[in-house]
Amino acid sequence: MSDILNFIFNHPLSSRQKFRAVLRFILWQLVSRLVPGNHVHKWVNSVRFHVRKGETGLTGNIYTGLHEFEDMGFLLHFLRKEDYFADIGANSGSYTLLASGVIGAQSIAFEPDPGTFMRLECNVRLNRIDSLVDCRNIGIGAKSGNVEFSTGNDTTNRVLNAGETSNDSITVGIDSLDSILEHLETPALIKIDVEGFETMVIKGAEKTLRNPGLHAVIMELNGSGNLYGFDEKHLVETMSAYGFSAFRYDPWTRKLDSLEGSNHNPGNTLFLRDTDHVLERLKFANPFRVCGLEI
Repeated sequence: MSDILNFIFNHPLSSRQKFRAVLRFILWQLVSRLVPGNHVHKWVNSVRFHVRKGETGLTGNIYTGLHEFEDMGFLLHFLRKEDYFADIGANSGSYTLLASGVIGAQSIAFEPDPGTFMRLECNVRLNRIDSLVDCRNIGIGAKSGNVEFSTGNDTTNRVLNAGETSNDSITVGIDSLDSILEHLETPALIKIDVEGFETMVIKGAEKTLRNPGLHAVIMELNGSGNLYGFDEKHLVETMSAYGFSAFRYDPWTRKLDSLEGSNHNPGNTLFLRDTDHVLERLKFANPFRVCGLEI
């Protein structure tokens, strides 16, 4: 519990309204225990999501407003209704709901775990954005095939290494991003959160990354690549070779901060191409409302 409270107190959004954030935390702990099962939470603007005890990604949104404030704020300020968004490692759909539910953009969302995929589809239906979201129960990697995948770990389910065992694992299909997007639109923004498997996703996305229509990639780089023997410094170099530079975004000021390599804070790194175009979009984006605040 102390870790959760520390997260709340240091979060850039909830730290501005600590009392309300702690109250939301306490209320959720009470409600989720007294009334077990599924609950509907009203989130950004009119978007809602199904949530139950133990779904850490979604409960983080309850406590803080936006679990990953900088990156979710970037998505909400950068994307436009006419854009296409790719959510790789969608989990229960937080980023997809923001892209299609708040902005109204078309999305393609990839989630390999069948149980989590059902939660994703449930949240899409709840917000009546079925026509905007293409949900795929598949993983993304360097090429087509099958991999062993852990289950029952909420947001930390991942591809298992050869010979690695898990009490709960399943075989899931994977394909490359280039193969899937070949006859679809080019995403303006891609989010990649695959628990260390990012290197393999990038290996299968050469055509997509070279396409000038792709302006931004939000990628989790937190050292998890070590699980597969990947050096994430090489991944940053690869993104640079495709013309992307690393940044952080401050939704309060709508400013970008250039980084040397990946984000040194835990979590995601924002890779941008054509920063002038991105900054122009950020400057003139409509504000969004969350936890009673307009941002």
